[in-house]
Amino acid sequence: MQNRYQIISFYEFKNMEAESFLDEKKNALTAVMREFSISGTIILATEGFNAAVSGEPQNILQFVQAAGIILSTHIVYKSTFHAYAPFRKIDVKIKPEIVTLKKKVDIAKGRGTHVKPRDWNTIVSDPDVYLLDVRNDYEFQNGTFRSAVNPKTEKFSDLPAFVTANLDPKKHKKVAMFCTGGIRCEKFAPYLKGLGFSEVFQLDGGILKYLEEIPKKEQLWEGECFVFDERRTVDEKLEKGTGPDYSQNKKSGKL
Repeated sequence: MQNRYQIISFYEFKNMEAESFLDEKKNALTAVMREFSISGTIILATEGFNAAVSGEPQNILQFVQAAGIILSTHIVYKSTFHAYAPFRKIDVKIKPEIVTLKKKVDIAKGRGTHVKPRDWNTIVSDPDVYLLDVRNDYEFQNGTFRSAVNPKTEKFSDLPAFVTANLDPKKHKKVAMFCTGGIRCEKFAPYLKGLGFSEVFQLDGGILKYLEEIPKKEQLWEGECFVFDERRTVDEKLEKGTGPDYSQNKKSGKL
């Protein structure tokens, strides 16, 4: 069966302070999702927006153009394809954060160093680099980079406590981090910089961009990558994976 549906994700940290402004954007985005038969989730917050949606390619193109106008930005997205629509409903919601850390972070004042996928192997092969997987434990179980540290968190907001207990800016001079598509690193790298960590690296575009650009024989990735839709995992070719859904273990208390 042909991969009929295009799945895209995009985010941006930008000032969207007024609540009335967010309500207007929510209504407008919901309308264009309906107009172009797009399903998925868009999160709006005063710090920006975060989206994962799917639809037929010609509709995705029109949606991206319309959403860019609504959000006053040029949308840059990551894209994969699948035979079935991985999202079943339209869900545009307003939240306190587009990715929940529960810590105040000034992203503009302390961004990490973005490392392109082609340069990532060099960074993480450095023995002086502390390689941190900033995803949750159930995501780590499906796959990760060789030698990556698993903080064994159930949610992103658990990560600051792990850092407090296990990392020291004086000892860990170089910290490299990665996540699925980049958004969690975009927020956590400035958080680490604010704690005094001087050299903080993040995988530009996340795991998905790395798998897209780096040939399998050169990859330092092992296993599959958990994704937050009905595919559950994707393999090194970004095709639907075959790995188990460890997030169910989390819900049942097995993790």
